[in-house]
Amino acid sequence: MAADMGFRLSKQRKVILEELKKVKTHPTADEVYDMVRKIIPRISLGTVYRNLEFLCSKGLVLKLGAPGAQKRFDGTPEPHPHIRCAVCTNVIDVECDIDVPTLPEECAGGYSILNTNVEFVGICPKCQTAQQ
Repeated sequence: MAADMGFRLSKQRKVILEELKKVKTHPTADEVYDMVRKIIPRISLGTVYRNLEFLCSKGLVLKLGAPGAQKRFDGTPEPHPHIRCAVCTNVIDVECDIDVPTLPEECAGGYSILNTNVEFVGICPKCQTAQQ
């Protein structure tokens, strides 16, 4: 996939991408760091952050999260809906078959649409229980 895009992935980037694709938890950069350190023990947190940003910039990884909130990362870059807990900020994929909306060209105000992010916000079952 990356070879067709005109760049090669370093070993570090490949490991980060592979680890992200293994999980459905939408981890934070710190959580990705903990995952990758099991394979590359000497990798730094800064390297993980930089490589996550690179992978996002190339469209191989999605960065999720509300403005000002800690970002989470998704190894499935194809448009798909998410639901985020407003309390603990955990993010999961919406697991039912719904259409991701598209924006008609005449409504885009001249923008060239690069991606669509559909995010529902609610309170997860764990946080609901804690609030009771």
